[in-house]
Amino acid sequence: MKAFNVLALMLALSLTTAAYTCTEDGKEGILPENDLYISVDSKSANSSLTEEVFNSTIDKVEAVYAPIISSMGAKLKVERNWTDGTVNAYASRSGTTWNVAMFGGLARHETITEDGFALVVCHEIGHHIGGAPKKGGGWMGTTWASNEGQSDYFATLKCLRKVFVNEDNAEVVSRMNVPAALTAACEVQYKSTEDRLICIRGGMAGMSVSRLFMALRNSTVEPDFAKPDTRVVSATDHNHPAYQCRLDTYFQGALCVVDERTDVSDKDEKVGVCHPANGDTTGNRPACWMKHAN
Repeated sequence: MKAFNVLALMLALSLTTAAYTCTEDGKEGILPENDLYISVDSKSANSSLTEEVFNSTIDKVEAVYAPIISSMGAKLKVERNWTDGTVNAYASRSGTTWNVAMFGGLARHETITEDGFALVVCHEIGHHIGGAPKKGGGWMGTTWASNEGQSDYFATLKCLRKVFVNEDNAEVVSRMNVPAALTAACEVQYKSTEDRLICIRGGMAGMSVSRLFMALRNSTVEPDFAKPDTRVVSATDHNHPAYQCRLDTYFQGALCVVDERTDVSDKDEKVGVCHPANGDTTGNRPACWMKHAN
């Protein structure tokens, strides 16, 4: 009887406590655990991402996805921790409240642009609704969270497209130093000028975040659209891929011509996405983390 009561208590706690992810066990966020902390008054703080921009960026992503998540029977709650210098972001669930935790320290990192910050919000929402492949593990075998690579892919394939669709994309892109490889690839994939511009913005957002990953690993090798990761995994990697592999994922998400209105599936990795089994040769999730099903 005592054993039963203990089990019941553990179950109750698992249903009411918000276990953070990007890893299912809650030990890591979009970034592996790190000691970097950028306070509000730090001299190294990114001056372009002010508290106003921090909030307005979250606002525009939340405005798109709060109604979508509400239609799924849940509530999106975005925690806005501007004064917290943590350089990370997390997703969690507590019953029907689906949480995203964003931190000022992340926004204040020198590599993060406004679009890069929006991508991180999208990545965290992607853990909730990004589709298959999902994370496994955990003592209850929970699998609500889309894995790291899939959340990255969802961010540019679906989320940023929905967020950017009614913005002045030409004006935004005109202020960017866009690599030729990104421009050329977007021009090949899309006939519409607007689609090309959104593709470029998605790729550049991915570059911003990938440079953050590079910086935190103390690497001097820049992520590069023209030099994809050549590794081929024998089984899908559900954890954080290498930063070039993550840039490749953002890039391919931006290049996939399946539109943002076509939903992904929680069970079938081939639905709502580009996939080799669907005959796609561009826009597929990279083999450096994804083992594609037939």
